[in-house]
Amino acid sequence: MKQLKAAAALLALGAAQPVLAQSSVTLYGVVDTGLEFITHATPAGGTLTRFPSISAGDLPSRWGLRGSEDLGGGLKAVFTLESGFAPGTGTSLQNGRLFGRQSFVGFSGGWGQVTLGRHMNMTIWGMGNADVIGPADISMGSFDGYLSAARSDNSIEYKGTFSNVTVGASYSFGRDTQPAGNCGGQLPGDMRSCRAITAMVKYDDPRWGIGLIFDEQRGGAGATAINVIPGLTGVAFSSASATDRRYQANGYFLLGSVKVAGGWIHREISGDVQKIHTDLTYLGASLPYGAWNFDAQVSHIRNHDQDANGTLGEARVNYNLSKRTAVYCLVGYLHNSGKNAVYSVSSSSIVPAMPAPGVGQAEISMGVRHFF
Repeated sequence: MKQLKAAAALLALGAAQPVLAQSSVTLYGVVDTGLEFITHATPAGGTLTRFPSISAGDLPSRWGLRGSEDLGGGLKAVFTLESGFAPGTGTSLQNGRLFGRQSFVGFSGGWGQVTLGRHMNMTIWGMGNADVIGPADISMGSFDGYLSAARSDNSIEYKGTFSNVTVGASYSFGRDTQPAGNCGGQLPGDMRSCRAITAMVKYDDPRWGIGLIFDEQRGGAGATAINVIPGLTGVAFSSASATDRRYQANGYFLLGSVKVAGGWIHREISGDVQKIHTDLTYLGASLPYGAWNFDAQVSHIRNHDQDANGTLGEARVNYNLSKRTAVYCLVGYLHNSGKNAVYSVSSSSIVPAMPAPGVGQAEISMGVRHFF
């Protein structure tokens, strides 16, 4: 009997061991909202004042859970669940997904990190240091909304940093399972259907950095047409041989406390029957000054096939009331050039306020941001 009791005690001790491993879970998030005022808000003119529906003046609102467990020998189990929402209405974003921004689990170590799930892919990670405005209410999303929402369902992702060099890649078996992306995954005998591949390499020094990014999205049965210009018929994208590729080069450097950054994005869309090429260039600067932070950026898109070019100039000022809370003001003007140019400063909204073709549009956005 004593031997049985001793054996039972040892088994109980062994079963309890995983609980003793070091682990942590962090709740984090951002709440950011305000008001935006837009001119030429319809093809007939007029103005509009409203709450932004996706990105506020600074950052998209979200909350999340991030955790890790030390498995020993430098190996950790990691996970992230991150949900985007619109503070003005309390609704979930990313087409109503509960954890639409990120949802993954995997392992990390000195060799990097490998995770499986829904990810922000290398397009977002590679642009972070070069795009000084980022995913704000007025941003390069006016010309290419994918840039601030580059995510992939059903994906495997790797990232690793070695000294000053960071490399990364992602592979999606089905890039988007919900409308409007609506390209759920591979078909029997067709591994390319709805596939997405991204890759990145970048070098970051305390005073400068450069980055290269490749992004390929594949079409598939039921895939929604790619809308390159708001209001125009999209590019049919229902074949697995159809591709949407972006090639990027970007960089930044510091002059004293001033950061100067910019980049170039070449996009090639080969749809079922139509091909479109665009070039998007941008240049910006950022200056912290005490509790203040000043940002400015100019971006220009040249659409080679649809007579739709555009130039966006914007400036933003943040005043930090504390380490977590700030108020801000963002102003921008978008100049449309060409008979089909109907880009809008509000393209990051669920329902953009579209001007008439070739008509410019201005916006001012003011709000408050809080980290937790």
